[in-house]
Amino acid sequence: MNHFFKNKKQSLLLGGLSMTLILSACGGGENNQNEQNEESTPTAWDEIQESGVITVATSGTLYPTSYHSDEDNDLTGFEVEIVREVADRLDLDVTFTEMGFDGMLTSINSGQVDLAVNDIDINERREEDFLFTDPYKFSYGAMIVRPDDHSGIESLEDLEGKRHGGAATTIYMQLAEEYGAEGVTYDNVTNDTYLRDIENGRLDVVMNDYYLQSLAIEALPDIDVVIHPDLFYYPNNQAMIMKKDSVELQENINSVLAEMMEDGTITELSEQFFGGQDVSQEPDIDFEVEQ
Repeated sequence: MNHFFKNKKQSLLLGGLSMTLILSACGGGENNQNEQNEESTPTAWDEIQESGVITVATSGTLYPTSYHSDEDNDLTGFEVEIVREVADRLDLDVTFTEMGFDGMLTSINSGQVDLAVNDIDINERREEDFLFTDPYKFSYGAMIVRPDDHSGIESLEDLEGKRHGGAATTIYMQLAEEYGAEGVTYDNVTNDTYLRDIENGRLDVVMNDYYLQSLAIEALPDIDVVIHPDLFYYPNNQAMIMKKDSVELQENINSVLAEMMEDGTITELSEQFFGGQDVSQEPDIDFEVEQ
């Protein structure tokens, strides 16, 4: 009798153990399946590698970072050529899509493009919604004004009531409006439009990147405007911007950018497009307003 119950008890225990093993195996299968599904979901980088093409939004109107050359009307510029070199080192082709700045971030989120380059500042607000590569341009803000009286502007506080021109969502437009300027919104226009509107009084000022403004004035000497000699502000860094989940894309581009910094490629491109100046080095200037 005792022997019977002992064997029966062992049988029940073994049966229970078998059920446990079966359930564990089933549970493990589900976990493995979930892991496989996660692994099989292609990332942005997977899709780029599969297609062999990276799509990039840029304006094509922002000299010298993204513009069409006078010689052959081909798209070129500091950031355009950085992207081409990065893509080449990653064994990818590049397709550029030209648009105004307002549409670039929307196009990234919608998947129309993989990233954007257009002298885009890195800032905390944008970093909440997007990823940036490491910076390759270090700059600061300046103002284009009329030469006779600097458009009545001797401090940032003097922007109140002045007419400032630019794209609606840029950092510079936001800064001008914070100081009380009236924002005059332009679409994807070229530099001569801004400069002539300052000259003829339609605008009082355009706030933008110092290097871009200095080269625009140099390229259009017949337009009677100047960079304000005393007001420099908002030190900033520029980089490529992409969707928040494009981590692998960011890592691969950063790896190549580091190589290009190290081997002097970015310095060479800077000197080519910025009149011998190296924008990959941080400026040593006392600024009226920091970031």
